[in-house]
Amino acid sequence: MPLPDDPRIIVGYQTGDDAGVYRLTDELATVHTVDFFTPIVDDAEMFGSIAAANALSDVYAMGGTPLTALNILCYPVSERGTDEVEAILRGALARVRESGAHLIGGHSVDDPEPKFGMAVTGLIRPNEVATNAGARVGDRIVLTKPLGTGIVTTAAKYDACQDSELAEACRWMAMLNRGAAEAMRAIGIGPERPVHAATDITGFGLLGHLYRLGCASRVSISLDSQALPVLDGAIRLAASGYVTRGDEETRHHLGAALRIGGTVAPELVSIALDPQTSGGLAIVVDDSSVSGLLMELDRRGIIGYPIGEVGSGDSTIVELR
Repeated sequence: MPLPDDPRIIVGYQTGDDAGVYRLTDELATVHTVDFFTPIVDDAEMFGSIAAANALSDVYAMGGTPLTALNILCYPVSERGTDEVEAILRGALARVRESGAHLIGGHSVDDPEPKFGMAVTGLIRPNEVATNAGARVGDRIVLTKPLGTGIVTTAAKYDACQDSELAEACRWMAMLNRGAAEAMRAIGIGPERPVHAATDITGFGLLGHLYRLGCASRVSISLDSQALPVLDGAIRLAASGYVTRGDEETRHHLGAALRIGGTVAPELVSIALDPQTSGGLAIVVDDSSVSGLLMELDRRGIIGYPIGEVGSGDSTIVELR
C-alpha cells in the first residue's frame, strides 16, 4: 500500500505502531485505533470487558486519552439469542466509562463466529506522542503488567488451570492502562523528556512487540529473564505444554534476531513469547528517570517492573538472558 504523505499524519503505519496519530492544530492531535477478536473466556461480560480494555490500550500506549468508542460486533444472534450480546456490551461499556470516554455507536453483523472489539479515538498533544520509534541506547524498559495470559487462557480451555489462576488473569486483562499512560505524561513524553518510546504488549508477545520497537528505533533489546513478572501458574502450565500457536510463530518471525541465554529456562522463553490479550505497557525511559517513573506508577496503584535495557547494534537483536 502506498504510504500516506499528509504532513499532518504524525504516526502512520510505517513502523507498525499501536495507533495512528493525526495533527489537528499545533496543540491538539487525535489518536485512532481499532481492535477486535474472538472470545478468549466463557464469561460473556468478562469477554466484553477485556476486549474493550484491549482496544482502549492502544490509545494509552501512545500516551493519549480516549475520547470516543464504537462497538464492533459479530454474533450469530439467530442461533444464540441476545442475552450473551447484552452481557458483552455491558462489560465493554463499563470499561469505556471507567476510561472517561464515551460510547457513541457501533456496527453489528450476523456471523456464525462471535467477535467483539472497538474502534477508539483519543486526544493527545502533538509533541507528547509515545511512539515505538524513539528508544535510545542506554534507556531502560519498564513493564506494567505480568505476563502469561495466553498460557493461562489456553490451559483454561482444557480445564487445566485453577479457577483462581484464570480469575487473576482476567483481572489483569480487564484492567485499563490508564494509570500507566498518566504516569508517562506526568514525567514527560518526547525526545527531550524522560519517556522516549512505548508500546503495549498484546498479540506478538513481549519479545515480538519489543522486536518491532527495536526495529522502528534502530536499536537492540536486552531483557533479564529473572526480572519478568509472571502470572500465578503460568510457569507450571507452560512446562506442561499449554502454549499458544503464537509462541512458535513469533520464534519463527524473529529467527536469528532472537538470542536466548544458555541458562534461561524454556518456560521463561515461552512466557516472553506468549501472546497477551490486553497486556501492560512497555515503557522506554531514560536511565536517570526510572525511579521517577516507578514513583508515578506507584502513586496510581501500579507496580512497574524494570525488565531490561536498550543497546546498540547494526541490526536489531532481542536478547533474553
